Amino acid sequence: MGDVVPFQKPAKKKPKKGLCQHGFHKWKVVKNTRFDSQQGKLVTRYQCERCGKQKVEAR
Repeated sequence: MGDVVPFQKPAKKKPKKGLCQHGFHKWKVVKNTRFDSQQGKLVTRYQCERCGKQKVEAR
């Protein structure tokens, strides 16, 4: 009879970051810097809930 080898659970990956690597971010509006202005336009700041990447959109 052979030896019993205990298996270990694989380490968990960072939560849901796999989708962000392919450009599928989950954008959320950052509320603390709400009224920013850039070149005379209103600026909205977004942050991805999964990976933390930020983007700025001027209207």
